[in-house]
Amino acid sequence: MADDVFINYRTGDGEKTAALIDQELSRRFGSDQIFRASKSIAPGQVYPDELLAGLRRSAVLLAVIGPDWTNFQTRLRDPEDWVRKEILEAFACELPVVPVLDGRKTDRLTKGDLPDELARLAEIQSVPFSTQDTQAGLKRLGDVVADLVPGLRDVDRDTTRSLAAGSVTNSIGDVGGTAVQSRDFTGDVGGTVVKGSSGPVHAGLGDIYQNSRHESGGRHFSGNGMTYFEGNHQGDIRHRFGEPDEHEGGGR
Repeated sequence: MADDVFINYRTGDGEKTAALIDQELSRRFGSDQIFRASKSIAPGQVYPDELLAGLRRSAVLLAVIGPDWTNFQTRLRDPEDWVRKEILEAFACELPVVPVLDGRKTDRLTKGDLPDELARLAEIQSVPFSTQDTQAGLKRLGDVVADLVPGLRDVDRDTTRSLAAGSVTNSIGDVGGTAVQSRDFTGDVGGTVVKGSSGPVHAGLGDIYQNSRHESGGRHFSGNGMTYFEGNHQGDIRHRFGEPDEHEGGGR
């Protein structure tokens, strides 16, 4: 099964972004898997033959659409224009075609801006690519390719790809203590400890000591669950579940 990615672009309107995409996808999936004409066709080779051969062994075509792409109306209607020919060949081969909108000033395509043969492009979901955040754009596009071409997942060098949709990632800086954050994990997390509060907070197994470092005024609770509030509120709130195993020091 073909696993290559074909990058379609127009010189003068998207070739720099096409080169960036080629560089990133080559890093993730291997250079041999990415076809970009100026890189993949060697001097002395027959240009039309190599273009069509590269396209026909590909699994997806990325069409880089720059801000002036639709201004090339004469060329888009020219049967010999290679940008047009490559896209139409992809349609004929029933390859997925992904319009990549290059830059914030590039709007989604409309049928009125396209010749009839290319009007289908306006109906295809596009991927925005902002030069203001190139790294994020390249990462997103690489993930799109990995989703569209299952054969590339096994060679994907991006280890963050293993994080499934809905998982949680987080970078925790210096919190001045211990912090544990997880979603799906194996092993044991014995409780939750929150430090830096005005009083002790404890969730999990074990007894609860309030001001237990003092000989007077401290409280010790143990048993099958308890909710106890004391402090800045009107009156005390006590809530107990089940029968207590032990209650110590309540009158101290």
